[in-house]
Parts: sequence; structure tokens; C-alpha cells
Amino acid sequence: MADFKPTFLWLKQKPLCFLAFGFGSGLAPAAPGTFGTLSALPIAFILSLSGITGGWLALICLGLFVWGIQICNHTEKELGIQDYGGIVWDEIVAMLLILAFVPFKWHWWLAAFVVFRLFDAIKPWPIKWFDARVHGGLGIMLDDIIAAFMTLIILHITAWIV
Repeated sequence: MADFKPTFLWLKQKPLCFLAFGFGSGLAPAAPGTFGTLSALPIAFILSLSGITGGWLALICLGLFVWGIQICNHTEKELGIQDYGGIVWDEIVAMLLILAFVPFKWHWWLAAFVVFRLFDAIKPWPIKWFDARVHGGLGIMLDDIIAAFMTLIILHITAWIV
């Protein structure tokens, strides 16, 4: 099944996989993680307009993280492939978490996006350590949450210095 390529039709038949693939954004032929991260931005924007920011958004992210472990486990089993690149629920939840703790301003969101994508792509320590040792849905979710916390640290140190 390693040659299996999910399609939008396949995702429509499997609602949890549809979520894991970021509503289809994980089907992008290149850089699905980037497209998954991008899909978090309109979600955060709508939530912000609805008054869901800060601690409330972080609390929602906690629930989405726990649920994401199950979603990603299920999708891995459906695909028969470990940590498939099109599974982007982790990027969505991590980006929403970052946006819960930065100002609602375009330059903060842009910086958050860029720094998070760098951490997620390069996977410096400790992200790489956890990515190599923790598998399944928890592993998929955990390395991106660690990248989110590292992103927040960098953004807030930078804001403090500047």
C-alpha cells in the first residue's frame, strides 16, 4: 500500500481522514505541511472575529490536540503508512496554538507562519528527538506542538529585543 495516493474522493468517504488531511489541504502535490499550516489562518481569523482568542483558543487547541491523536492514528491505519506527509492536522492545531499567543496583526501572523514552518521543516533538537522516538498519532501531533512552543519562544524573545 506504500504506492497508495489519497484523493479528494477518498477523503470525502472518510471524514476523519478528511480532517487529518486539513480539509484536503494535505493533498497538495508539494509542501503539504505548508498548505496545512496555511489552512489554519482563515480558521484563526474567523475564531478571532468571533471573540475566541488567547486562553480560549489555547483551550480549544488542547482539545484539538487530544482529538488529533485519534484522528492521526485512524488515518495512519487507513493509509497503512506511518506519518504520511499529507496528514496536516498537527500543523493546523500547532499554528492555531501559536496564533492564540501572538497579537492579531498581519506581521505577527506572517512571522509566526515563517518561524513555525522553519522549525517544522528543519526539526532541530528537541523536535527531531521526539519525531524519531514517538510514533503514531501522538508522535504526529507532538513534534508540531513542540515546534509551536519553540516558535512562540523565538517570537517573544525577538519582540522583547526589538
